[in-house]
Amino acid sequence: MTILRAIACLLVLGLITPLYAQGTQVAFGAIRQDTSAPVEVSADELNVDQTTGAAIFTGNVVIGQGEMRLSAPRVLIVYREDEAGIERMEATGGVTLVSGPDAAESQRADYSIDTGLIVMTGDVLLAQGQSAISANRMTVNLDDGTARMQGSVKTILQTGNN
Repeated sequence: MTILRAIACLLVLGLITPLYAQGTQVAFGAIRQDTSAPVEVSADELNVDQTTGAAIFTGNVVIGQGEMRLSAPRVLIVYREDEAGIERMEATGGVTLVSGPDAAESQRADYSIDTGLIVMTGDVLLAQGQSAISANRMTVNLDDGTARMQGSVKTILQTGNN
């Protein structure tokens, strides 16, 4: 029996699901993220826009919140209008997000603190152990530890016989 026939049989029986699709749900991170935890930032440089109150961190930016780490060359932090904390963060220039055993890379990541969602776009690659999934977009829900991959989702399924 060829590999394609074996995969087709498993698909028909419902034992595996196709990930070469437009969208799929996956787990992300070992634990649920505490979005109310303090956000720690380190970088080579910080510029603050006095008119908007936005902060731009550049050069080796590393952001930590609980067990989650995000790194990028540039991160814009936008504060709430009432200055009562961070509203959102925009990381650009090649982003790496690590939570527990999972790691994801993309060109950009937008993190909304209030919703607990991180949207990663541009050549997204999610590594989970020996498995990897690529897509155009990944939305991570930190409240429930899930991620949704969308747009040209691709993966290789390991059969355990290799």
